[in-house]
Amino acid sequence: MLIEIRAKNCLAFDENVVFSMKADMRTKKFITNVHQSSEINILKAAGVYGANNAGKTCFVKCIKYIKDVILHEKTVIKSNIFSDNNIVELGISFLHDKKEYKYDFKYNATDHEYIYERFSKVNIDKYGNESETVLILRNILEGEYICVSDELKKILPLMARNNILIYLIDSNSFDEIDEMKKILVSFANKLDIVNMNNIPISKTIEILKNENEVQKQVVDFIKNADLYLDDYKYLETSSLIIRDMNGEEKPAEEVLSVQDRIIDQFRLVSVYKGIPVPSLLFDSTGTKKIAALASYIVEAISEGRILVIDEMDSSIHFKLSRAIVAMFNNELNTDAQLIFTVHDISLMDCKKLFRKEQIWFVHKDDEGVYLYPLSQFTAEDGIRDTIDIKEKYRRGILGAVPDPELINSLLDIKADSRRNIDE
Repeated sequence: MLIEIRAKNCLAFDENVVFSMKADMRTKKFITNVHQSSEINILKAAGVYGANNAGKTCFVKCIKYIKDVILHEKTVIKSNIFSDNNIVELGISFLHDKKEYKYDFKYNATDHEYIYERFSKVNIDKYGNESETVLILRNILEGEYICVSDELKKILPLMARNNILIYLIDSNSFDEIDEMKKILVSFANKLDIVNMNNIPISKTIEILKNENEVQKQVVDFIKNADLYLDDYKYLETSSLIIRDMNGEEKPAEEVLSVQDRIIDQFRLVSVYKGIPVPSLLFDSTGTKKIAALASYIVEAISEGRILVIDEMDSSIHFKLSRAIVAMFNNELNTDAQLIFTVHDISLMDCKKLFRKEQIWFVHKDDEGVYLYPLSQFTAEDGIRDTIDIKEKYRRGILGAVPDPELINSLLDIKADSRRNIDE
């Protein structure tokens, strides 16, 4: 499970920002929203609010950068464009096999070099005090290197800088690197990152091709999300009827001339009142997005994955967004997580849905971009979880809210119109 994200001098973020999924166990409210273990308590869901272009998508991209680096995926890491500093700092804390690990790296975005790596294990004693055991450290700028193996320590200064250690050293030759790689890759493979404005349907299609329990769960999710939908299925070519402009059936072989990806989408069929219709042509944008998202949600819940969604409320009814969050907060969900960016303030509910530390904000001003939780505001600030948080947000007390002055645009438009008439 994801515990913490750290970013500095990356995209919109100049100064260091820390996003934490740690639960504040001083309050027992909505205890089912927390994954509890003997040593650490982790939130199952968190939402990030903020104005357009404030930095919410940049936050999601920071997570994707970390995933791509760990999985050796091609990526272009960008530093803060308003800073002369070209060193990007990214880090993540996570739970693996009931133990907490931390991994941080620094990347020179100009020279495309990894100049710092630190992999450590967090130790928690019976009193809750934390300490760290550094397993691997490669600090090229300071000339500092740490590892258990003396042989490995000798070659660390000689390694190239164009990648992280787990892809520079043969993991079969060094147990420390092999263990580090297994832990990091195992975590990164559990991360699913999607943007609701460009969410692929391919995962749902692949699941629907197989008749099994997961396929049934995905279809049930889609049906339950759309009150008018009787069924949702994938039809093989033999069951697919293609007609020409005159309504005449065309041979199935002619379908093969169309790209497989497009054909796969045409094979998705929604059934309304017993009538099957192509989902691609008939369904609303919202229904299509739910169909695409369904597979990610079902897999996350069933396999204990971490689902990160950018713009989760895009084209989705507010009651459905709320129901999705409730699924992850539910006691039946033991170890899946949901992190999402959102504008829908109906989810900003500390009376029935969220703990205060589950609501986060991205605020942007002339000085920089800030990431902070609702729990930062205390009763002394007039912020209690028994009040209407939405009203406080509307009034700008919590920050992270736009202050549009569109009346000026209206005045300019009308002034131009009058000048055109006078001319």
